[in-house]
Order: sequence, then structure tokens, then C-alpha cells
Amino acid sequence: MATETEAESVAAETPLLAPHQIIVRPLVTEKGVHRSNRYNAYAFEVNTQATKSDVRKAIEHLFNVKVVKVHVQNRRGKPRRSRFHLGRTKDWKKAIVTLDPEHRIEFF
Repeated sequence: MATETEAESVAAETPLLAPHQIIVRPLVTEKGVHRSNRYNAYAFEVNTQATKSDVRKAIEHLFNVKVVKVHVQNRRGKPRRSRFHLGRTKDWKKAIVTLDPEHRIEFF
């Protein structure tokens, strides 16, 4: 009786996402524009279930560019209050994608 390896069990748990489901939206901020001009790195909000390799494949497919490296951050939601009800915004995932020097993404 063969035992299932850890990688196979993780792969079975994560659903297959299409590229347009992985990338939620680009994060166009002052810091992000500076990062894109200086380091050719772009920030995106991504699906919380997406991995680094999923993000790499999605960016390469959607924008036809060559990705050099991907950094991922899990961001905690902010506390919010409406009158007497205390709550939080949802947690989200941020990906900073560095492209090959000869490739660029134009958002505007």
C-alpha cells in the first residue's frame, strides 16, 4: 500500500485556477510606480490560494512577458468599525513580480 507524499496531498487540496482568476487586480500606487520604473517590478493583488508558480504562469500568460522572480506577502485585514459593530476587512495576498529587463507592462 503506497502512502501519499506531502506534495501530492497539497496538490490535491489546491484547486486549479485560471490565469484571470489568479490575478485579482494590479496595485497602482506611488510606491509601486517607483518600483516599476526603477526595478521593473509590479505589484498585484492575487487569489489567496495561488502559489508563486501560479502567479508566475498567470503573469506570463496574461501579459506575454518573462518573469524573473516572484515575492508573495500574506496581508492581514484592517480592523473596521461601524457604530457598535467591530469587524475586519478580509485578508489578502500581494505578489510583487520582477520582470526580465527587456519586458515591461503598461497599465496606462
